[in-house]
Amino acid sequence: MADDEERSSCLFCNIVAGSIPATIVRESDRVLAFRDITPRAPTHILIIPKEHIASAAELEDRHGDLLADIHQAAVQLAGAEGIADSGWRLISNVGPDSGQEVFHLHYHLLGGRPLGPLVTPTG
Repeated sequence: MADDEERSSCLFCNIVAGSIPATIVRESDRVLAFRDITPRAPTHILIIPKEHIASAAELEDRHGDLLADIHQAAVQLAGAEGIADSGWRLISNVGPDSGQEVFHLHYHLLGGRPLGPLVTPTG
């Protein structure tokens, strides 16, 4: 569990608290979804738990229902965004080498155009 200092300095915790504005597209007791401010696709929504969890590496057995809520939110948002039939991607980065920039568990819901390979081949 995160301490108060970690939560107060976390960008996404501040969005949950309402002290940093975001374009919220879905909210429940445990999950918040909002538009990414630097979208990489026509649909780029971040889905986060309201509880501070640094990454998927910190998930515990008790988070099972939370993960179900996050995935259900992704399915519902894909439908609402009109990308359910054409396809969409749900990504969660873990750690610096993956590209994780905000150390609060979050999923990128991406779609609205062909996304290509997940990673580019190396040389």
